[in-house]
Amino acid sequence: MRIGIIGSGRIGGTLAELWARVGHQIAIANSRGPESLAELVARIGPSARAATVEETARFGDVVVLAAPFRRPEALPPPITVAGKVVIDAMNPFSETGEVIDLGGKTSSAVTAERLPGGRVVKAFNTMHFEALGTAGRPSVPKEERLVIFLAGDDGTAKAVVGRLIEEIGFTPIDTGSLARGGRLQEPGSKIFNEPLLPAEARRTLKMTG
Repeated sequence: MRIGIIGSGRIGGTLAELWARVGHQIAIANSRGPESLAELVARIGPSARAATVEETARFGDVVVLAAPFRRPEALPPPITVAGKVVIDAMNPFSETGEVIDLGGKTSSAVTAERLPGGRVVKAFNTMHFEALGTAGRPSVPKEERLVIFLAGDDGTAKAVVGRLIEEIGFTPIDTGSLARGGRLQEPGSKIFNEPLLPAEARRTLKMTG
């Protein structure tokens, strides 16, 4: 699969390495330009290339948003992701690390408004990058793997993201729609930044109602 990753920080860079390792083709972009990504691309190998934000979005069958949520100018033009699976891995943190007040909206709802036509799936935002990079266990049964949560309104898009989660050694757990499930994945929730096995994750979600 061709995966475009916008944001080369801890989450974006880690996902680029993990997915390249299992055979996907990666394009990655950041706000500083392709030249700034030479070291990362060299480390990943021939499966990765650096590109502009727009080129990366056009390249990907799946496009990952791992740029700072507080900087909407970092996102690609909406037309470049129309009809594509868009993974929203962002959290609504301010420059100082506080949660931004979105007036009752979830960050995923705001992302979907910013990119109309994209098939937005919230995922990869609740796990610390170190665990993401080191805790995947593709060789063990799914019930023994840590969970990565996902939410969205498009079942086919969620299935695609679920397969990408499984390929790197985690178990996908669906938290529901982009509205309800996205809220369950927001900073401060019971599942945010909590390493959980599937049984634990299901119990925790059940307790949240």
